[in-house]
Amino acid sequence: MTARTDLLLELRGVHTHIGAYHILHGVDLAVPRGEVTMLLGRNGAGKTTTLRTIMGLWRASQGSVHYAGRDITQLATPAIATLNIAYVPENMGIFADLTVKENLLLAARGASHAGQMDSTRLDWIFALFPAVKKFWNHPAGKLSGGQKQMVAVARAIVEPRDLLIVDEPSKGLAPAMINNMIDAFSALKAAGCTIILVEQNTQFAKRLGDEVAIMDNGRIVHAGRMAALAQDEALMQSLLGLSI
Repeated sequence: MTARTDLLLELRGVHTHIGAYHILHGVDLAVPRGEVTMLLGRNGAGKTTTLRTIMGLWRASQGSVHYAGRDITQLATPAIATLNIAYVPENMGIFADLTVKENLLLAARGASHAGQMDSTRLDWIFALFPAVKKFWNHPAGKLSGGQKQMVAVARAIVEPRDLLIVDEPSKGLAPAMINNMIDAFSALKAAGCTIILVEQNTQFAKRLGDEVAIMDNGRIVHAGRMAALAQDEALMQSLLGLSI
């Protein structure tokens, strides 16, 4: 199988076991460079396991993961993170006792204090997520769920990233915050970042996605352009049992 040159990430026949459980059953996933790929599916379909396998948090028992033409299947998670890949898990991974500033500082390479962080980059993040600036010196654990989600994404992009992977970014967000998150991801894409998003909110997916892959029972059962799927009500119903 020859890799397409326009793909940044490709999973080929990936199987993942967690203990005695066989979760992924031959996942084939192609992520085009510079686009937003939505990973959709019912609860328990294998979406989070797919993300964790990409990041090396769970090891593929069969198949391979290729990033920028390189096989990263056997790399440890810290080594994968050095490839300019950032991952925001569903639980956000916020350090509750640290301030927003301290949370971002932890992800800023080569900065030992806030004054060494890239001020231009920070201003850009503040424009994307005004709450990050507003609560800069507040304990992150005191923020609302939506504000924590913004801090988590801001921390992931405090350094420029080639690939951003986010698990359910709109979960629990008010409509106004969802619009803000969509604007932020659109700006990241315009800046050249490739994005993979796991989502349950189909309206969010419809507005933001370029590509879509739908999972069921640990497999990709549909892949194509998001706009085409959004126009096919019957297919959406059959794949997800949902109306988009």
